[in-house]
Order: sequence, then C-alpha cells, then structure tokens
Amino acid sequence: MNYSTLRGASYVLIHTPDMIEHNGTTQTTEKITTPDSPYLASLYAHLRSYDDVVNYAPNQTFIGNLSYEALKELPQPWVSETYTGKREGKFGEIMPELEFYGLLQLVDVFELVHLEAQFAEKVRSVLNEHPLFKADAAKIKDGKDVTWLQQELDENNGEGLYYEQQLVGCVSPAHQIDVNLNAHVMLENLVVKASGVLALRQLIAKQGIDPKEIDYVIECSEEACGDMNQRGGGNFAKSIAELCGCEHATGSDIRSFCAGPTHALITAASLVAAGTHKNVVLVAGGATAKLGMNGKSHVGKGLPILEDVLGGFAALISENDGIHPILRHDLTGKHEVGSGSSPQAVTTALIGSILEKAQLTIKDVDVYSVEMQNPDITKPAGAGDVPLANLKMIGAIGVLRKDIEKKDLKAFVDEKALVGWAPTQGHIPSGIPYLGFATEDLVTGNKKRAMIVGKGSLFLGRMTNLFDGVSILIEKNSGKVNEENQQDLEASVKREVAQALRSFAANLSVE
Repeated sequence: MNYSTLRGASYVLIHTPDMIEHNGTTQTTEKITTPDSPYLASLYAHLRSYDDVVNYAPNQTFIGNLSYEALKELPQPWVSETYTGKREGKFGEIMPELEFYGLLQLVDVFELVHLEAQFAEKVRSVLNEHPLFKADAAKIKDGKDVTWLQQELDENNGEGLYYEQQLVGCVSPAHQIDVNLNAHVMLENLVVKASGVLALRQLIAKQGIDPKEIDYVIECSEEACGDMNQRGGGNFAKSIAELCGCEHATGSDIRSFCAGPTHALITAASLVAAGTHKNVVLVAGGATAKLGMNGKSHVGKGLPILEDVLGGFAALISENDGIHPILRHDLTGKHEVGSGSSPQAVTTALIGSILEKAQLTIKDVDVYSVEMQNPDITKPAGAGDVPLANLKMIGAIGVLRKDIEKKDLKAFVDEKALVGWAPTQGHIPSGIPYLGFATEDLVTGNKKRAMIVGKGSLFLGRMTNLFDGVSILIEKNSGKVNEENQQDLEASVKREVAQALRSFAANLSVE
C-alpha cells in the first residue's frame, strides 16, 4: 500500500497579556456580569512578563528546546521552577505582543487594522529585525492619533488593541450591520490568520520547503470566517497560503472543535497517499476567546494567569521518501454516532479499534498523544492531569483486552505517560503537539509507533449531544517506497484481463 509521510511540524506561541482582559471570554463576561469584580481589579498584578513566558519549561518543550522526557523529570508545578529558555526553538518561536500587532496589520487586506502613529513606528522597527517578516516591515502603515482610535471605538464599534494597558490600535468593523463581520469577530479571525501565517512561515523556514511546491493547505482551528449569508464559509487556509508564498496551493478549512486537527491529519494523509496532492500542509492559528479561560481559578490559587499565550502550528505531509514516519491512513479510529460517550466507550472506539485492526497490543504503541494540556493550567481549574487520566483509561482498556495484567497497570502508565506541555487553546493540545517530536523519535530514535488522538466536544455547538474523536497510527518508515505508478497498474490489469480471456476461450474450445 502507498503511504504518505510526516515531514515536519512547527509550533508558535504569542504572548498577549493585554488581550487577556479585552478578548478572553472569561474576562469580557466578567466585565458584563460583575464589573466591580475583585478578579478584574487585580488582573494585571497576576500577569506574567514576556521573559517569564520564555523562561517557562512547558513553553520551551512546545517550541522544541526541551524534550518531553526532560520536562517530565522537572518538579511540578513548573511555574514555580526556575528555568532559562530562548525565544527561538527548533520547531518555532515565542513572539511578543508588540510584534504580533504588526502581524495583524500585515495580514489585513481590507484596511481594518489601525495602529497609533508612534506605536506603528516601533512595530515597523522590530519587524525589520525579524527574519521571517523583514521584507514586510515597510508595509506597516503610518499610524493614527489616539483621538481617532478612541473615536473609532466609541462611534463605530471598533475593537481596541492595547499594549501595557494603553490604547495603541483598533480593528474596525468590516460591515455596519452584519454581526459576522463586526469588529470583535474580525479581530478573532485576523488573530487566527496572523498566528497561522507565523506558524506556516516557521514551517517553511525550518524545513527548507519551497512554498511553491505546496499543493493544498488545510486550516483546522476552531474559528469560522464568513458573512451573514454564509457564516462559516471560509477560507482561512487559502488566505494564509496567500501570505506564505504558496502560489500553486488551494485549500479548505476543517472544523470539529478540538478534534479538527486530527481530522485534518487523516485527510491530508489520505490525499497524499491517493496521489491527489503531493504536499499538503495542516495549519491552525490561535483562539483569543480562550485567553485567561481559567484565570479566576489560577488567581484564586495564588498563581499567575497561565493562559496568556495564543498557540499555532503547521505540519507538512508528503509522499513516501523511505525515511520519514509513515501515516497509516488504513489504521484509524473514529468515534461513531453509536459509540457511546462513556470514557471507556470513547477510548475503545479511538484506541482499541486501531489495535484490533493492526493486531497490536497497547504495549506495542510507544507513544499515545491524546490531550496534551499542561497540568499547571488544568489542575488548579479542577480538571486534573488530563494526559495522565487518558493514559490510565488506555491502560484499563489494555487490561480488558488482556494485553496487560491488572497488577501491571501502574507500571504501564509510568512507562508510557507523557506530561502535557501545550496551552489550553482547544484544538492546539489535541494530539498534535507530538508531531514535531515524532519526526525525530520515529526516524533516529528508538520508537516504532505513535498514536495521535483528537477529541472534540460537539455538544458545545448546540446541534447534537454527541462527542467526537478520531485517531491515526504513525509508524517508523521501513525504507520501502512503493514505486508502482498508474501505467504499471494499468499494464498489470491488462495482463490479468488477457489471461482471463485466454482461459475463458480455452474452456470454450474444450467444451
């Protein structure tokens, strides 16, 4: 069978402390329901600096500077540990808020993003030093004065951009009546696009890809762009490809809440294996709504607000080169309509079904990347250690399958457990964070198989109470490349048909 391969992945974080107050739904809801909230009053006292974010161990794992094995050895909570990190990693980077506001204007093609004059000059200066945006720095427009910006907020329902608690810009509405094009939605969508562009440019640079060779782009975040006549019509994918030099690419958006990226991974693997496209890119930008989502819990526990970064990723799926990990599009799991929603039913559908088809035990898979949320974030919020809970359930399924004895369950969990290192950006932690490490573990490392599992909460859309989830097995490349082309296949078919006709004729003559 012909398989596609995982060539590489990129990961980016953007530190956006001011967006926590103005764009995170926990904070904006609090402003409406409890404007004199003590939480809001003390918000800025609980924000981390950019250096704090860079020097935070899970963030360094996310961009590839610290292995997940090394992270596992560090005492938790990691926010209490002293660690020295770097802005740039082998998978991507951590970008400060000031530069990201520049990206918002660079990706805006309808002149909706406005920056204050002096701030615009600062942005232009710092982007001129960024290797991926140096050529774009001059496109930062001369800015507006603060009076104009404030008037746009007051009289035109603009959405403010703030830096160090000062108004430094705004996003104007794209339509005066259409709620799907108001300033709030446009800001959310431009954030997805800008962080997606950053992630894809990082992928292109880190992997040495010619963007003109990318055929298809799949965007798989959780936002949806459109207008009142087609609310989620799209297309983030093509808009991101346009700004990354992918001249010969087309693309589309895939949505399924947190499970979207794994749906996209399976789709990309199948498209390449089928020969429809040679190089398919997955990309996803970040979600402003989830900034500070559990902030009240963190502050209540005496912690800083840890959901202070937007996330983004990109991955390249290409034809089999005999080296990179192969994506087993024939070994996938799916949460079916009739699967049931209990943890056991979900794990059986997503994990057990693949093991059954592949005739493997749970011990034969070296890595299970399910929901890679950072426990520093989820534990204070009452959700516990999510990756650990998932692995315990996988182990329990193994006991039921008689892959392991019940007495060996703890040893299995201790051996296989990954610690979570991804921010709670919804779709970003869902299986995908391991792809970057997979390109090393399954090429030069000692691992043979990994499973990527994406889960999604479809009931949040109020259309169904069903859960969602898909999974796919990734394996070490055997080095064998299927070189059979269509002409060879056609010739083989013709030979078989001719032989069948000769046999049929021979039988007639005997009769």
